[in-house]
Amino acid sequence: MTRQPDRCRPGSVGGAEPDRNGPGSTGPGGPAAGPDRLARAVLSWLAEPGDPQMTALLRTYSPGAIVTALADGTWPPGDARGPAIPGLKAALQRWTARLGGMPTQRTLDGWARAGIRLLCPGDPGWPSQLAVLGDSSPWALWVRGSADLRFACLRSVSIVGTRAATGYGGHVCAELAAALAERGWAVVSGGAFGIDGWAHRGALSAEGITVAVLPSGLDDPYPRGHGELFQAIAAHGVLVSERPPGRAPTRPGFLVRNRLIAALSRGTVVVEAALRSGALNTARHARDLNRPLMAVPGPVTSAASAGCHLAIREWGAECVTSAADVLSQLSFGPDETACGAGGRGPVLPRDELDPVSRGVLEAVPARTGWGPARIAVSAGVDFDTVMRCLGQLAAGGYVERCERGWRLRFPG
Repeated sequence: MTRQPDRCRPGSVGGAEPDRNGPGSTGPGGPAAGPDRLARAVLSWLAEPGDPQMTALLRTYSPGAIVTALADGTWPPGDARGPAIPGLKAALQRWTARLGGMPTQRTLDGWARAGIRLLCPGDPGWPSQLAVLGDSSPWALWVRGSADLRFACLRSVSIVGTRAATGYGGHVCAELAAALAERGWAVVSGGAFGIDGWAHRGALSAEGITVAVLPSGLDDPYPRGHGELFQAIAAHGVLVSERPPGRAPTRPGFLVRNRLIAALSRGTVVVEAALRSGALNTARHARDLNRPLMAVPGPVTSAASAGCHLAIREWGAECVTSAADVLSQLSFGPDETACGAGGRGPVLPRDELDPVSRGVLEAVPARTGWGPARIAVSAGVDFDTVMRCLGQLAAGGYVERCERGWRLRFPG
């Protein structure tokens, strides 16, 4: 391998010792430290999401060890032979070709100022549901928005479907998403035209939280025709991508992205899908992950619903026609506190909240309702912080909106 010039090195990104903690591990001590964060950002630039060779390497080496070895041209790191991974030689060529444009800490700081944050395994906001993906878990996520991704996904439903939505499909989708949002459930989808767009709009119409998992960098979200919608989602929810800013979507990337949509939520609903629709790929992921799979029936004469009927007939998808039907299919593990069928209790124990969120929660009145400015003064935080905390507390089932602002939410 040709040695790369020093300008390509991302600074101190960790030593060359093998990482025996497995993929996504940050080692003892929890959240990823600065060098590890930068290394994960670099990996998201060098390798495509779900890259099988990178996934295999992360079983043995830390992100920092991989980046350092690639930048120095000293492969394999700390091992005379390295792991036997099919296709690794070609992968190394792909990755090293991108070294010249990889992000530095200054780049990350600039993206952060633009509102695009890096989320790593072990961070407080990392969604715990992604653990179900095992080795195929993302090594980092890029997020933009006001909502806390982890809290939003604790009580969430994915709604997906065809880009060529019919009037029937769009109406049913928007009504379903709005009804779920009114019950405190976040709506996850892919931000595409058609059913995805209707799902996001339905949740926003009910002042709910929605999560858009995109196939492109968040500086230029795809599709561009949804620019205004993405701005609204960022203001009331969160945009998510495995691809760093500056990276355009790829055809394989759409399908790889679908595993995140299925994994982030408690269950997946297919509203409309033709037999060759990409939404069925998301449905397969949900089925393979043992997450509840649901489908909305359509006219038997409609090709746009043929995939839904297939999922019901052959994949064991539950036939659903309302938010109540959807919620009846969702459940929580024995260590979680929320009830499955639309229960309104908190989805996390109070002790698991971060100190700032606990302080804001203490300031929220029980009955009358206060505006966010008054809550911010009482909690001793700034307005932006109180809005962020109220959003995650609402997603977590602790607080709710009322006519006079915000108040505590009680089960029932």
